[in-house]
Amino acid sequence: MNLVIQSTEPLPAAHLKPLVALAHGKHAEPIDACAVRIVEADEAQRGDIEAYCETHALDYAFVRPGLGWRDFGLVAMDMDSTLITIECIDEIADFCGLKAEVSAITEAAMRGEIKNFNESLIARVALLEGLDASALDQVYAQRLQLSPGAQTMLAAAQAAGMRTLLVSGGFTFFTDRLKSRLSLDFTRANSLEIVDGKLTGKVLGEIVNASVKARTVRETCEKLGIPTSRAIILGDGSNDLEMMAEAGLSVAFRAKPVVRAAADVAFNHVGLDGLLRLLEPAS
Repeated sequence: MNLVIQSTEPLPAAHLKPLVALAHGKHAEPIDACAVRIVEADEAQRGDIEAYCETHALDYAFVRPGLGWRDFGLVAMDMDSTLITIECIDEIADFCGLKAEVSAITEAAMRGEIKNFNESLIARVALLEGLDASALDQVYAQRLQLSPGAQTMLAAAQAAGMRTLLVSGGFTFFTDRLKSRLSLDFTRANSLEIVDGKLTGKVLGEIVNASVKARTVRETCEKLGIPTSRAIILGDGSNDLEMMAEAGLSVAFRAKPVVRAAADVAFNHVGLDGLLRLLEPAS
């Protein structure tokens, strides 16, 4: 396997010799100022590599030689805390003075401590009853920010001919706007009921939980005529695990420990554009 080491800052040359030695690699070759590829690394040394990288705030990934955009046809991603930096429901709740209460439930759900996602979402949304729907506009306009590297990653994926899917346990109010803004191909999320300009505290239709996310990935791949092994899937919470298990390449982005442990690759420091350094460019 090749071992890709990435940093948020230019990578000091002093790291190269110890990393090659730890990986039992052949040699290191630069990818750019912030990343190197160690050729013919021994994946059995993952534990030592992980310890070194944690100590020095580096990200690492073992990658099959020659892996490139041509091996994939879909990039699927979670929205909250993956494509964007916030949890939208927590920010909406802030307008009712309930952010701390709602975010505590969100955090526990994303760590996998709450097993029934549907119940946790219904409970959180119920707390929003009576809130003026204009709060959604304010969250989108004032608080929603794309994660570092998101636009660069999506532009590269789209230039390589990838189709894109945003699949979220959050809300269509935000996924619809991001679809238009980022020229995404497909989106799936939950619909908040709004009556007379106010949230009713209810979710309409089928709740997009972990199994629905995975099913959406399968259905999207079927539409595209590709196996799910040709999907790259990015997520951060426990409700992303089922869809990430469908992927040919799963990426945990600044994720909960349970997700980092299950993913093929974890980006704890670099942005979403770190994906570009793992893949050969499209020919």
